[in-house]
Amino acid sequence: MVLSRFDSRFRLIKNVGFLLLLLCLPLICLGIRSFPNSGVSESEFNSFFGFSEAPDYRNGVDCSSATTTAGQAVTSCDPSLVHVAMTIDSEYLRGSVAAVHSVLRHASCPEQVFFHFIAAEFDSTSPRVLTRLVRSIFPSLNFKVYIFREDTVINLISSSIRTALENPLNYARNYLGDILDPCVNRVIYLDSDLVLVDDIQKLWNTPIPGSKVIGAPEYCQANFTKYFTDTFWSDPVLSRVFGSRSPCYFNTGVMVMDLEKWRKANYRKKIENWMELQRKRRIYELGSLPPFLLVFGGNVEPIDHRWNQHGLGGDNVKGSCRPLHPGPVSLLHWSGKGKPWVRLDENKPCPLDYLWEPYDLYKPRQKGKLNVQTQQHHLLGLGLSSGGSSTNLIESSSYFI
Repeated sequence: MVLSRFDSRFRLIKNVGFLLLLLCLPLICLGIRSFPNSGVSESEFNSFFGFSEAPDYRNGVDCSSATTTAGQAVTSCDPSLVHVAMTIDSEYLRGSVAAVHSVLRHASCPEQVFFHFIAAEFDSTSPRVLTRLVRSIFPSLNFKVYIFREDTVINLISSSIRTALENPLNYARNYLGDILDPCVNRVIYLDSDLVLVDDIQKLWNTPIPGSKVIGAPEYCQANFTKYFTDTFWSDPVLSRVFGSRSPCYFNTGVMVMDLEKWRKANYRKKIENWMELQRKRRIYELGSLPPFLLVFGGNVEPIDHRWNQHGLGGDNVKGSCRPLHPGPVSLLHWSGKGKPWVRLDENKPCPLDYLWEPYDLYKPRQKGKLNVQTQQHHLLGLGLSSGGSSTNLIESSSYFI
């Protein structure tokens, strides 16, 4: 009896200790760097999920080498790296893989691109499995997966025009200053429904001068007022936030972010303040975008529109095919309701979805890969030109597959 009572107390103390340990962990994320092999080969593991392994992209002769220590992997603190942050989850995994593939394929120095993947804590495919899957698809990729604790933001999220916009992972970009390693002072944030057709180094080199914190393509011809409700505009105190600024719409799916300035000015809290007000007064309808407009609208470093040809997913409510904006193209973005992998699988693609397909590494699509002539036909019909100095999408089609 005494021994049994002792065992019970010991178990209680052990459980309480474990709970205290969890509470002491960082609020926002845990980083996953590696984990033991389960005994299943990488090719078998990869095939189970239906992805093929990407080609092994290597630096050109003009690239400076990332610093390594006797067999150790590149760390995120290496000053020669280009940092890219993306969310990754089971629903958009196919898009994320295609996006990474496009970045590597067009990068002049692919070995110097470091990916920071933010995974949801309770995703149906665990962050640990996602980590191994990324490694199996991109064996030489420099990356790290972070676990985003959804309770960080869940109580700040209000209902949106589309339920998909209420996913807590959509708000992970608000916390990059806290999630990423402190040595990472600059990052490119990319959505999972896009592909690059140009060298990401060009986007990385975007200057963010003075007090500005983010750089993004701006669209000043858009009706800025429609992103907020009448409740917002009729309140003289709230609408005064733009009084000394000339705000323009920008899409948060492509941003160059100065995390050093972000952390110093605590922009995470400024965004959270607007989200808290939204819960009380309903000042906007669209998910995670309006808080960024409220905080940064009118104080964004403008980037050429070629770096976010957005809206290709169509209307948020009914879905539709969209054309490109006039001008050159460096990045195609299927923001909106429709996603190219869904429409292609349903045999109901929009014309521009054929530009996404060559980056798709998902194997079970037995529709047959587009040959070069077919790709050229689609590209010629769209009349696209690339953001490269002498390269265009039609010339690139010979190495799309």
